[in-house]
Amino acid sequence: MSESTSPEDPAAIPPDDPARALTVARPGDPGLRHLALAGDVYTILVSGEQTGGRYCLIDMRVPPGGGPPPHRHDFEEMFTVQSGQIRFTCRGEDVLVRAGETVNIPANAPHFFRNVSDGPARMLCLCAPAGQEEYFLEVAVPVDSADSAPPELTEAEQAAMRERAVALAARYRTELL
Repeated sequence: MSESTSPEDPAAIPPDDPARALTVARPGDPGLRHLALAGDVYTILVSGEQTGGRYCLIDMRVPPGGGPPPHRHDFEEMFTVQSGQIRFTCRGEDVLVRAGETVNIPANAPHFFRNVSDGPARMLCLCAPAGQEEYFLEVAVPVDSADSAPPELTEAEQAAMRERAVALAARYRTELL
């Protein structure tokens, strides 16, 4: 081992961790978790549990006009639009993101997005570090597949979901605005 890669060198790359397995996310995998939240359907493709907490990857299917309310959190969030057009608002600035384009939302920046397409839009969302998927698991309604329609919720059920989202937000480093 050279001096620059000695175990005492803080810049040294640590050894491989064979306890961490290769992760492959395949559409239709019965182990994937699908969640309905605010009219959208999110599929957790790669969880923080699978990445040692480094990041999570979520497939988002967003109906026309769909998207979350304004919020912010202390982790980075990157979106790659796969189909449709999404208008992102970050710190009051609007930007239209089309299929094939990627946008990164800096940690702590107030933001939200809307599908401005005539049809459903689809995005991949990477959150680093992980944790957003755990928040979604606690707040959202499980559905059978990525193609499932979100369940019709009564006003009381919608209010209860909003209350749960607000009550759990701080635990998941999120602030609803």
